[in-house]
Amino acid sequence: MTWSASRYSKFEQERTRPVRDLVAAIPTRTVHHAIDLGCGPGNSTEVLRQRYPEAVVAGTDSSPDMVQAARKRLPGVRFELSDIETWNPDRRYDVILANASLQWLPDHASLYPRLAGQLTEGGSLAIQTPDNLDEPAHRLARGIAASARWRPKLGDVRHPQRHAAEFYFDLLRNACRSVDLWRTTYFHVLEGGPSAVVDWFEATALRPFLARLDEPGRAEFLATYAAAIAEAYPARDDGTVLLPFPRLFIVATR
Repeated sequence: MTWSASRYSKFEQERTRPVRDLVAAIPTRTVHHAIDLGCGPGNSTEVLRQRYPEAVVAGTDSSPDMVQAARKRLPGVRFELSDIETWNPDRRYDVILANASLQWLPDHASLYPRLAGQLTEGGSLAIQTPDNLDEPAHRLARGIAASARWRPKLGDVRHPQRHAAEFYFDLLRNACRSVDLWRTTYFHVLEGGPSAVVDWFEATALRPFLARLDEPGRAEFLATYAAAIAEAYPARDDGTVLLPFPRLFIVATR
């Protein structure tokens, strides 16, 4: 099941706020070359470009639809179709940004130091990953997938492992002179009640489940998920719903 730039961008304001906080925390220095790994539709690249208007900024993504949307949004920026796992640049970068992209990849123990190794001296690796696998939205999806109805098709679906902040600190401390970490829980106010929560995760976390199903199966799975979400994320008196969303931030400077 491919990524949809339009579906992902439905909550662009909420999805962009964390990357603004991340980029603002990168230490001040002269930046000549910066790159956004997993650029999506270009919203994170735009933040990077605003912070470093004099730098050569580039972006990569593994989704053709995302790259097309990013090129349309920022025609002056070079965007390439590329997989982070196999990314092997011919230069080092002053800033490497990975906003809500590395959680989709396995083997962080190898990946993070490899990315840090692509930095110039004094350069920063800025990472933000959702830290929400224990939140109801994820637990409910896993529970439905493990039920008798869906276990034959979905029982083995897993998101790649994510680790505690201490793991990433120890991993990057040997390669970088400073490692700044913090965890923030955003309370996104979504219009449209619980169905907005379904829309949010249909564009991201539910993709591995939905990719295994045909169209009728997807509709059935989403209906079951929506009923569970309505209980876990009830509408407020004004019709909105609060979506607590914890995220882990890392700025590692070489």
